[in-house]
Amino acid sequence: MGDLIRTGLSLDGDLLERFDQAIDRKGSGNRYEAIRDLIGEHLVQQAVHEDKIIVGTLTMVYDHHRPGLSEKLIDAQHHASAKVLAATHVHLDHSNCLEVVIMKGRSGEVRRLGDQLLSLRGVKHGRLVVTSTGKI
Repeated sequence: MGDLIRTGLSLDGDLLERFDQAIDRKGSGNRYEAIRDLIGEHLVQQAVHEDKIIVGTLTMVYDHHRPGLSEKLIDAQHHASAKVLAATHVHLDHSNCLEVVIMKGRSGEVRRLGDQLLSLRGVKHGRLVVTSTGKI
């Protein structure tokens, strides 16, 4: 982290009051931490938009009785092995599995792989969450 620079903001009173309420609900601590988090989130989204290197977790629930689905999931991950860092598989019940795939790569590549896996027939629900590699 570089040198700290002090700055000030002028905000509408109603906007600041609503922001303070949001901070309280989230438990962010204080305005400084909340604003720092918002700036960090903005920079992550900018990195995604600019197709920079990001990391992501793809969480999905699927029917493991669906014929060929497990093989398709594994095959897609093997073909993208440079992007897939790890995967964890959990049996939720007799029919449902949870899989979390940790990926790293250009945001476009990571999103395409996530979309490919989520679009497979038998995947019931899923979400890709992306963040920075810590170098933003």
